[in-house]
Amino acid sequence: MNRRFIPPSRKEGASQKLLNAALTLIRERGYASTSVDALCARAGVTKGAFFHHFKSKDDLAIAAVHYWSELTGAFFETAPYHGHTDPLDRILGYLDFRKSILTGEIAEFTCLAGTMLQEMYHTNPVIREVCAASIRGHAATLEPDIAQAMEQYRIQVPWTAESLSLHMQAVLQGAFILAKASGGAAIAAESLDHLHRYIQLLFQPRGQ
Repeated sequence: MNRRFIPPSRKEGASQKLLNAALTLIRERGYASTSVDALCARAGVTKGAFFHHFKSKDDLAIAAVHYWSELTGAFFETAPYHGHTDPLDRILGYLDFRKSILTGEIAEFTCLAGTMLQEMYHTNPVIREVCAASIRGHAATLEPDIAQAMEQYRIQVPWTAESLSLHMQAVLQGAFILAKASGGAAIAAESLDHLHRYIQLLFQPRGQ
């Protein structure tokens, strides 16, 4: 999703170029393997410009996660699945949309926050929390539709809209890992198909 989530660079300042470089390189190489020199080279800025805008690589990483949340939030807010009148159709449409954007190189469709969280969860608690907040924040956007579907379909269960929204993100993040392990998106698409069927079963009337 590099091109999908990164705006044109013609009028960008140095800080914007560095943020876009971080989104690209960290998903390609991982955080530890992304050096300040590489970020500057990709952004086309000097090291002096880097340290003028960011105190450290960690500082840029934190800003990049916030930037990622803003870009992806706007992207999903205008996605077509919101047009469905039935809340269950919106939930399933979200999964169909996620499957439809599993295109390009692996680094283009995987999640910046998930990539960094997997690598930094133990060594950098600040980055861990920022990444976790990004993933939880996206999950929270699904909760109203899930809650409405539970009410409309009269689902009486011990789980909550929040827990299901987080489970959906867990499957997505796991699907990204499997895509990296296999070198392609096919296995991630299959995981989303399984999740699609699972949610259909959750909202199916008992006995069917």
